[in-house]
Amino acid sequence: MRYWLGASFADTGQFLELARAAERCGFDTLTLSDHLFYADFASPYPYSSSGRPRWDATTHWPDVWVTIGAMAAVTTSLRFSPNVYIAPARDLFTVAKLVSTAAVLSGDRVTFGVGVGWCKEEFTGTGQDFHTRGRRLDAMLPVLRSLWSGESVELDGLPPLSISPTPSRDVPVLVGGDSEAALRRAARLGDGWIGNRIYTEEQLDDVLARLRRHLDEYGRTGPFEIIAPLAVLPDADTYRRFADKGVTGTMAAPWWLATPEEKARYGEGTLELKLATMERFAEEVIAKSG
Repeated sequence: MRYWLGASFADTGQFLELARAAERCGFDTLTLSDHLFYADFASPYPYSSSGRPRWDATTHWPDVWVTIGAMAAVTTSLRFSPNVYIAPARDLFTVAKLVSTAAVLSGDRVTFGVGVGWCKEEFTGTGQDFHTRGRRLDAMLPVLRSLWSGESVELDGLPPLSISPTPSRDVPVLVGGDSEAALRRAARLGDGWIGNRIYTEEQLDDVLARLRRHLDEYGRTGPFEIIAPLAVLPDADTYRRFADKGVTGTMAAPWWLATPEEKARYGEGTLELKLATMERFAEEVIAKSG
């Protein structure tokens, strides 16, 4: 079981220290979320019962790839991934160049967590069609893989083209979302699946069953990453049980489960609280996972 640090909602100035600490504590990957702006969205937020986002205009959403580049410069082994990057809200070449450059500068420590998104306003803001986002992502992923490999590709209306620099290894593509379309996309086009909500065991069992049906449908028999944030108290034995179900990694933000004593000592939202709870998670869970 690999442990991913879910660092969404952190203040921008905390990310470099979080990255250093994540590497020191034994986390495999640090992940952060992608949003372009805040507004009074008419689009319903799919991960809350109210349909309203869990953040406000003061919440930091730094650019994913700029932040990954900065964190890569202060670490040597920690990997990085968005959870998830809304690629179809951008054009193909913007996505290709950002990811490729980050992969090169990090020494191939980038995973491409990608999804179609839920916020129509962000697509309107970038001039992309919200309603065709799934089809466009399906078409985009194979071309991105070709561009990142250094191949020349042919696209309608353009001469054969390539980009540079390109990474020396394949960029793993993990598809987010638990709709049927998202799970089918992961099984058909991804190297794995990444959950972008927190799952109870019953919810995850349902997702895994549906995902396996699609993997069987597309004849996928090789390695396949499954990164699942779990609604369980951190415990090495519990995580081993999920690993037996095929989950290869989980995501945690240890400060969400800070004790009252830790909150009183360090203060809520502080970098000190995050570092203290990460260290405790490393001692109580990561070090005992074997």
